Amino acid sequence: MAMKAANFIEPAVAAYAAAHTSPPDDLLAGLAEETHRLVGERITMQIAPEQGTLLTMLVRLIGAKRAVEVGTFTGYSSICIARGLPADGRLIACDVSEEWTAVARRYWEKAGVADRVELRLGPAADTLRAMPAEECFDFAFIDADKAGYPVYYEEILSRLRPGGLIAVDNTLQRGNITDPDAGGTVPGMREFNDLVARDPRVTSALLTIADGLTLIRKN
Repeated sequence: MAMKAANFIEPAVAAYAAAHTSPPDDLLAGLAEETHRLVGERITMQIAPEQGTLLTMLVRLIGAKRAVEVGTFTGYSSICIARGLPADGRLIACDVSEEWTAVARRYWEKAGVADRVELRLGPAADTLRAMPAEECFDFAFIDADKAGYPVYYEEILSRLRPGGLIAVDNTLQRGNITDPDAGGTVPGMREFNDLVARDPRVTSALLTIADGLTLIRKN
């Protein structure tokens, strides 16, 4: 199922880019279809297929063994992350919804990655704060409630190894990020983007893939 392109990307260009990116396999395509049947237009809560391909690639490129995800939904991104981990790798998946993560659990089993994923239900800020201060992650993905991004970022960054990577979704807000009159989650996301851009602890790059994906490397 094709995901709707962000409105700041020319549809033909978005389609071309997707067509020239390694596509999802049948399992991920099936998960996307089931999610669409369940949530309808809220399918935009799920990452785009090309983002999933990129997540797996990034996890493999940095040799990550320990990862954390904030915002699991029905499990697409967690499968992509877990597939990039080695057999003894571990992903902690944080979410508040038993309903949507029940779908994720089924697909973790189907994908053969259930032994690498640990689901922790509850507010992600509480889950992260409860982790030992010395807990060390190699990779993190943030794709949850936008108001919580600054908290998730700080809690994860303090537990990320030097050279570790954080990927943050929806940082362009469907192209509205530069609109001074935009409301909703846009002003908060603009503040978050500014926070990251001026943070001397990290090096960052905001990519115009899907709805904006910021890559943040801890110095």
